[in-house]
Amino acid sequence: MVSAAEPLAAGEESPRVRRRSNGVFVTTTSLLKGQNASLSAGPVTFTVAAQGLVADVSALLLGPEGKVRSDDDLVFYNHPVHDGVSLAGHTITADLDRLPGGVATVVVVASADPVQPGSVFTTAPRLTISQPGSSEKAFTAPDFAAGETVVVLAELYRRGDAWKVRAVGQGYASGLAGLATDYGVDIDDAGTEPGALPAVSVPAQSRSASSVPVVDLSKVQSQAPALLAPARQAGQALVHSGLAGQRAAVYLVLDHDWHMEELYESFAVQAFAERVLALSANLDDDGTVPVIFSSGREPFLEEIRLDNYRGRIGQLHTQVDWGWGNVADAMRRTVSHYQESGASDPAFAVVQVGDEPWDKAEVRSLLQNTATLGVFWLFVGFGRGKLAFYKNLNASASATFTNVAFYDASKNPGSVPGDRFYAGLVDAFGRWMNP
Repeated sequence: MVSAAEPLAAGEESPRVRRRSNGVFVTTTSLLKGQNASLSAGPVTFTVAAQGLVADVSALLLGPEGKVRSDDDLVFYNHPVHDGVSLAGHTITADLDRLPGGVATVVVVASADPVQPGSVFTTAPRLTISQPGSSEKAFTAPDFAAGETVVVLAELYRRGDAWKVRAVGQGYASGLAGLATDYGVDIDDAGTEPGALPAVSVPAQSRSASSVPVVDLSKVQSQAPALLAPARQAGQALVHSGLAGQRAAVYLVLDHDWHMEELYESFAVQAFAERVLALSANLDDDGTVPVIFSSGREPFLEEIRLDNYRGRIGQLHTQVDWGWGNVADAMRRTVSHYQESGASDPAFAVVQVGDEPWDKAEVRSLLQNTATLGVFWLFVGFGRGKLAFYKNLNASASATFTNVAFYDASKNPGSVPGDRFYAGLVDAFGRWMNP
């Protein structure tokens, strides 16, 4: 095989490579994790190549709510054809012209062969996406290191009347059981019928040998097993910050300024919200985090839960206009909700910010006025805007806010390792709770 780098087109981010296939040069575009690409009508194929282990390939057909319509929506080796989606070997083919209107998403999955115990992914499988008359697209997720046995490689999803594909690369250490639970497949019923999912077992929650009490994460394990690993990382960070056993009402405020559009589209905000939800599972056992979108108009309040979190931020943010982030109004909405809830535990408000607020005086006033209300504000900066205001809130001894901290999560918080991410989230909260 001969390959050569090809110059990037103007504004293009993904590298293109030309390779020889059967005597013909084929252009391949490499997708980054979270990146999407448009597709044309007709069939599209997803071919998976795994290294170091035997892998099975499958697909899930999901409705608008992100769940299968029935157990028949799982296409795998014992049920290889369904509603325009078929499996042949390691290739999934989806005929975009034949997919029913009730199918909003097709998820492409690779799983370690269950008859080979101990098989886990370390090097991520390579996914090649092909359509007649279009350049190839390829995606290889970052390598895995947490015992992942199942990987969601890509999502084929509707956008208006067209279809797009998104590179995902999310691994599951909980196996097919965790995947099935997240997408609504009934694995108990399926296990008794021909063509059922292979029998899988969800690893029991690990317990620390320390005498420090560990939060029961059984709800996470049963409702959102993909969040079990980050929930455990969050729990360890809480222990290290002296917050073991502490209860708190967690809130999430998201910047919906126009410059955040790319980060919503790339699923960076969704991934951030999932990490906050995993933290909340250690602090509040209701499995729910109120979410307030900060935009130019009245803040929009909804919630993200363990049983609905997949794609939730993408579903919600389309209901909110883009505008200049109105942080003060979003903070007021947070305090109002907290007071109306009658909660006796303190509130831990995680406020994601991507740029300077235009209402700086109001923000300072709110911080001062809420110091005695049991509300702790953590401003988490990520994005491409200026964040000096938040960084300097406590820079002067004369303007110190006892209930405020800032954590710079970089331009992409998903690239920050879990232990470091959660330490940044909870360390200042721990000092506030344990002065």
